[in-house]
Amino acid sequence: MKKIFLYGILATTVVFSFEACSPAHGNHPGHEYMPDMGHSVAQEANIYNGYSLNTWDKQSVKSLKELSQPRNTVAGTIPRGSVGMSATGNAADMMAMLTGAGNSVSTPINGNVPYYYGDDEAERTRATKEIVVNPFPITKKGLEEGKELFRIYCGICHGEKGGGDGYLANGPDAKYLAQPANLLLDTFVNGNNGRLYHAIMYGKNVMGSYADKLSYEERWKVIHYIRACQADSKKLIYNDKQNTFKPNFGIPDSIYKATLAGKTGVQKPAAAPAVATAKPVTTSKPAPKGK
Repeated sequence: MKKIFLYGILATTVVFSFEACSPAHGNHPGHEYMPDMGHSVAQEANIYNGYSLNTWDKQSVKSLKELSQPRNTVAGTIPRGSVGMSATGNAADMMAMLTGAGNSVSTPINGNVPYYYGDDEAERTRATKEIVVNPFPITKKGLEEGKELFRIYCGICHGEKGGGDGYLANGPDAKYLAQPANLLLDTFVNGNNGRLYHAIMYGKNVMGSYADKLSYEERWKVIHYIRACQADSKKLIYNDKQNTFKPNFGIPDSIYKATLAGKTGVQKPAAAPAVATAKPVTTSKPAPKGK
């Protein structure tokens, strides 16, 4: 009887020894003596550490996995240090924003601006009508970056110069049956910037949205590059020095800087409606009635 008892204790010890030393592999740590030390009971932002003994899902209307996923900011949120101002606004106000005059920090123009147009044809038409001027001046660096972004995201369908001859839809190895838009056609050349911007935001026909791939400033850089390609096809100029293509659509950087410096006698864009996505700031007072 005594031997049976000893053998029983020995067998139990051996079993527990093997069980306690179970091998760990991959994401499995093996047996845990105090699992609550390795598995957080509290929710951790952007981290999903599901655990079978965690009772969060049973006590919540939303699962832990759902709450752990990265989420978008509230519509209309503007990042700290960014402002929604157009390059066509009041020069004194713009200079104050750029230099931080009267404030502790300077802020860049149009770091992020909400888009107040819906995804339907009526809103597309409204955006095309109302969004005229590119809120960023035409700069050499901006055109170079716009060209690179266009090559990455747009050129595979629309072609390197926007002629609708991208390799994904043309040539022997073409994958798409739909013909991409030729952005050099007069319908796009004469259309306001809002037509292009709305297409980037929501897509058009089989083209999807690129709002999650291009930032606010990057979208406008791409549009600057498209305008430069259109100008080139018309033997006109659209660069940081001069805009003989469509003065309403973009302000050359040299003219923009001259305006900020208070210089006169330089080319200015023709009158155009304010940019709908970035309302200009102005301090001018309305003229008295009757004058």
